[in-house]
Amino acid sequence: MSTAAELRAALADGLAEHGTPTDPAWRDAVRSVPRELFTRAYFTRVGDSFPAGYRPMREGEPGWLEGIYTDQTLVTQLDGRVRPDDVAGGTVTGSPSSSSTLPSLVLRMWQQLGAHAGHKVLEVGTGTGYSTALGAHRLGDTRLTSVEYDPAVGEAAAAAIRAAGYAPRLIIGDGLRGDPDGGPYDRVIATCSVRYIPLPWLHQVRPGGRILVTLSGWSYANALALLHVTGPGEATGRFLPGHTSFMIARPHDRPPRPHLALLPGEERPSRIDPAKLDDWTGGWVAQLAAPSAERLGGGDRQILWDVSTGSQARTAPHPDGGWTVVQRGPVRLWDRVERAVQLWQAAGEPHQERFGLTVSAAGQRVWLGDDDGPGWDLPI
Repeated sequence: MSTAAELRAALADGLAEHGTPTDPAWRDAVRSVPRELFTRAYFTRVGDSFPAGYRPMREGEPGWLEGIYTDQTLVTQLDGRVRPDDVAGGTVTGSPSSSSTLPSLVLRMWQQLGAHAGHKVLEVGTGTGYSTALGAHRLGDTRLTSVEYDPAVGEAAAAAIRAAGYAPRLIIGDGLRGDPDGGPYDRVIATCSVRYIPLPWLHQVRPGGRILVTLSGWSYANALALLHVTGPGEATGRFLPGHTSFMIARPHDRPPRPHLALLPGEERPSRIDPAKLDDWTGGWVAQLAAPSAERLGGGDRQILWDVSTGSQARTAPHPDGGWTVVQRGPVRLWDRVERAVQLWQAAGEPHQERFGLTVSAAGQRVWLGDDDGPGWDLPI
């Protein structure tokens, strides 16, 4: 059986072989930070069960340590309250609300942020504290501040960070407000997703600084953006290659919804293949067009539901070919989605890296191609 140190070294070497990290200093961080201190218990998904079932994996159980040093995300909390130690045995259902992100993504984001020794960095979302410890190892304790929304999660992370030998500044609070007492910062990195860029961040990062954050919405489609702050309250940047997703920040999450009841509405032919919404970028483009809608279903049977207005749209295949859509409510959701998807298709269905984001006093706008190209306003 391999020791934790041997597994850490193997993980660092394996990540390096696949190109992450390219910076030897970050590779040394992986070799040095004991991930097991941050994930003494975690959940493993039980098959393809629906609703999703999870089984707790605790310290010392067969496969526990090997799972920690596999390049995977480890779920550590469900539904904002249930932790592995709260489950007596068997399986439990729920929605992941805190996790230790897969190490390759953590390292890739730290490198994309371009954080170096001497930079002052704010991390939004301490989570288990593993990413925080990696940052403290690379940048130094005094250069890193991390803020966590959930007090129980933050307390556990602080204990693990101390046990690992690091002492960055830790805050319990709403990370969407940033850290008005600790700026200005050179970099902000978020390990949660947001519906729009919180304005406090833009005033706490010095001009020339960077913000790395995942943009999401109530359909839970994600895109990673790297923004360059150009002045107080202003930034511009582009979305990055790859496929990055994070749990949405709790203040930005959708409101609780009642039981879905599909109601009659106006029917017409659909001008797009509904299955385009299953594409990583296609679904994200649809979310830009209908940011308050939750997407259910899949394939040629998509369902969009806007809880705030009661608007609905649902598609189905037509017996003679093509698809139909039924819409009801004050917002014609499918009309908006169609126009957005058609613009994306006209551009050749590019990945998100062809899109950019501009933030100013006038609002926040995602655009395709160039900043004067077609675009969509974010729901501030």
